[in-house]
Amino acid sequence: MRIITGRYKGTNLFTVQGNTTRPTTDYQREVIFSMYQDYEDLRILDLYAGTGSFGLETLSRSAQWVDFVEFSNKALSVLIKNIEKLKCGENCHVHRKIVAAFLNAAEQKWDVIFLDPPYQKNMVNPTIKLIKDKELLNEDGIIIVEHHPLEKIADEYKDDIINYKQNSRITAFTVLS
Repeated sequence: MRIITGRYKGTNLFTVQGNTTRPTTDYQREVIFSMYQDYEDLRILDLYAGTGSFGLETLSRSAQWVDFVEFSNKALSVLIKNIEKLKCGENCHVHRKIVAAFLNAAEQKWDVIFLDPPYQKNMVNPTIKLIKDKELLNEDGIIIVEHHPLEKIADEYKDDIINYKQNSRITAFTVLS
């Protein structure tokens, strides 16, 4: 797994050993970043961050700030190693929290919120609901959701979908405004 482009282009990232974490692959990130390329000066929230590959890619593309939210100790140790490797700690913060608890306590807003929860655990729609209910997106902000195609976005959010792309049998990307 590597950074695709920007100031950290080509840097290989550490990954979590085993299959407890499902990192967003280079290809999947390329699909996402082909849809939305400009992250300059944006504030990013990377939920269920895992190794941090999404948020770190946005920092490479000149994002202003990234908040990473992860609860797994294994993933957190790898995420911190990746931040140290890139020497980008002054532009991000790692929160060891359960996502719902973090969102319930959040008092700020972000330009882009990325979420990639464990597949088919019924976490996608409750997370989107918390983001919407707490109004955590800046004006013109977007939510990018990586999810299993069988875990459908709730009908109440269908009008918010501005782009949808399925790039394999197991991953769907949904972008909400």
